[in-house]
Amino acid sequence: MAQSKGTVVLAYSGGLDTSCILVWLREQGYDVVAYLANIGQKEDFEAARKKALALGAKKVYIEDVSREFVERFIWPAVQANALYEDRYLLGTALARPCIALRLVEIAQREGAQHVAHGATGKGNDQVRFELSCYALCPKIKVVAPWRLPEFYQRFPGRRELMDYAKKHGIPVPVTPQTPWSMDENLMHISYEAGILENPKVIDHGSHGAGGVSCLCSLIGNFTAGPPVCAGRLRRRPGALIEQGKGRFQGVPVKVTNIGDGATRSSALELFVYLNDIAGKHGVGRIDIVENRFVGMKSRGIYETPAGTILHHAHLDIEAFTMDREVRKIKQGLSLKFSELVYNGFWHSPECEFVRECIGRSQEPVLGTVRLSVFKGQVYILGRESPRSLYNEELVSMNVQGDYEPADATGFININSLR
Repeated sequence: MAQSKGTVVLAYSGGLDTSCILVWLREQGYDVVAYLANIGQKEDFEAARKKALALGAKKVYIEDVSREFVERFIWPAVQANALYEDRYLLGTALARPCIALRLVEIAQREGAQHVAHGATGKGNDQVRFELSCYALCPKIKVVAPWRLPEFYQRFPGRRELMDYAKKHGIPVPVTPQTPWSMDENLMHISYEAGILENPKVIDHGSHGAGGVSCLCSLIGNFTAGPPVCAGRLRRRPGALIEQGKGRFQGVPVKVTNIGDGATRSSALELFVYLNDIAGKHGVGRIDIVENRFVGMKSRGIYETPAGTILHHAHLDIEAFTMDREVRKIKQGLSLKFSELVYNGFWHSPECEFVRECIGRSQEPVLGTVRLSVFKGQVYILGRESPRSLYNEELVSMNVQGDYEPADATGFININSLR
């Protein structure tokens, strides 16, 4: 072991990279404290704790921050109708500032001057983690192994990393036969790297006539034919989603299944429930090429079931209740918010300002949206709101209402002048 360099708090997942990094940091002379955030991933956390301790971590923190993740990070994204490059619902980008917040707090509690992560030197996550850490604690020192020549020259690829794991008795879930990278949280599951780096590759291990990917673990394999019980959803509405009430304007406060009457009201419960319902019907899976903040294009496959339902529901009730000109301004703020979050600036003053502005715009956004899900799609069936700006009499083709049709002549003439 090298001379002691003090304590480092490692953002630990238990996967190939961070398991090897934990051992490597100890080789460099660091005392390692591992931090594993439970943000909804399906994982044996107790096994992860034992593994980290067996690899030499002097202490392991495992914290369930799922509710905080939903209420403090996902809900503002729902209010914003946040989409990066028109399609990506920002599942990973929202999780990183949530993890970094606790990472820094633990470093301060442990008296550690260093934090570390396993993000690669080519990706977005290194930027997201580090900008968050520096915003929260400017004096913190970040150890990023994948940017250190002594690390990446020793491990130029995943094969070398797996050889290192084998040499040091590190059990890892990745094998040469399945060399893609997966990130899971409540909001989504993402897949990239390995075979997916070829943008024309359709799948790996096709199932059924459709030949669609077997990667989908939230949604399951898209085989020929509808999912179980999908026929019932075609004939009747799937759910009612209520938005608003008190300080929760613009975010879901209750979901009701029309079929069996089941309801969920707490933020975490309703989000998990919608993930289950939407996942069974193949909602929220996209395959895209996006522009990373560091300058390159990358291919990713994302599954965002509940987030997709809530995006459609919120978009609908917002259009129903928000003034047209306010909404135009808010749409511009949404684009800026999405870009800031994707690029890692959640904890920046400008992102805080944009979130406040978007939150202020949500004051009238409350009501109920009726929708169904079927074969990967979300269908809006109806909506109602006490703050509706929809005037049925005014818009009616059968009643003149408080509108003089002759006035439209001058309106058209003025607009035709140019």
